[in-house]
Amino acid sequence: MSHNVPNRNWSYPTAIKFGVGRIAELAEHCASVGLKKPLLVTDKALASLPITASALDVLDAAGLGRAVFSEVDPNPNEGNMEAGIAVYKDGGHDGVICFGGGSALDLGKMIALMADQKKGLSVWKLEDIDDWWTRADADKIAPIIAVPTTAGTGSEVGRAGVLTNSATHKKKIIFHPKLMPAVTICDPALTVGMPKFITAGTGMDALAHCLEAYCSPFYHPMSQGIALEGMRLVFENLPKAYADPGNLEARAHMMSAAAMGAVAFQKGLGAIHSLSHPIGAVYNTHHGTTNAVVMPMVLDFNRKAIKDRIASAAAYLGIKGGLKGFRARIIDLRAELGIPEDLTKLGVTNPDLDMLTKMALEDPSCGGNPVKMTKRNTRALFEACL
Repeated sequence: MSHNVPNRNWSYPTAIKFGVGRIAELAEHCASVGLKKPLLVTDKALASLPITASALDVLDAAGLGRAVFSEVDPNPNEGNMEAGIAVYKDGGHDGVICFGGGSALDLGKMIALMADQKKGLSVWKLEDIDDWWTRADADKIAPIIAVPTTAGTGSEVGRAGVLTNSATHKKKIIFHPKLMPAVTICDPALTVGMPKFITAGTGMDALAHCLEAYCSPFYHPMSQGIALEGMRLVFENLPKAYADPGNLEARAHMMSAAAMGAVAFQKGLGAIHSLSHPIGAVYNTHHGTTNAVVMPMVLDFNRKAIKDRIASAAAYLGIKGGLKGFRARIIDLRAELGIPEDLTKLGVTNPDLDMLTKMALEDPSCGGNPVKMTKRNTRALFEACL
């Protein structure tokens, strides 16, 4: 029998404990995965905040200690990872609680992945290429519990982490199936204290994940449905969470949208990410905000390939006018959230376009873009973003 049915490998996420106040269960979930001496990995800004102190109180009360590592850069690199591994080993820890935004989640995963691997295995040998992940000893990866405090990256339901190579300024996606957290606690109350620009940037990151997954040409109907509903949640709730930071319902829906975006992008990402990864690595811009800045230009770039698909989405989302109306809605949303209009306003001045173009084309995200990215059209796309 001849047929056109594709072969695909699908993997869906983990145990998610969703609800207000569920951080109180942190010690129970540590016990359920056998952790007796966890290291809580967070970032410098969060380390001194009350939400972190109360999470540590929960651990301490259960006899799990209150060990913290917080030397995490906004775009974490292998130096941060090595410093974290040193703290992990010195403390005799047996697992990691990743507590924070994408940076802390990703770095915590890298510490759990690499702390006990054999000497000589470089983290860069585990990049998300072919079956490179099989080079790691899976039995030596420590258990991970994820507690997101932003609603954006969705790293809490992902099997990868992004690490910036500090020598080459390249962001690399490091993958292993066992990087999927064993338990994820999604407590919307933890996101209430986010600064407004982080609420905006992380929320637009969730939208970029859903939008790119939805437009990607690969076959993954489960992700397709999740991406569509994730977009709806962002359009309806991000403006509310931004205008009224204490709105727990809007925060909860954004937390769902963030997890949904990361589940959806198993279907693929595209030009938004392949542009924002090099910009973030070279200029240290906020990832989600960078995605938001280039989003309308990428819609224009992909217009021919996505016109009908976006028209269907727009109809579901209650947006009139097909792709044109959808693009206008994105522009309005950006304005409402105080997102810069272009990369120049974001602070990217005198960019080396040839270098950025080369980096964008090397980024694994570009393979999922509906229009094939070339040296010429990618450089033109960067120019359109300035």
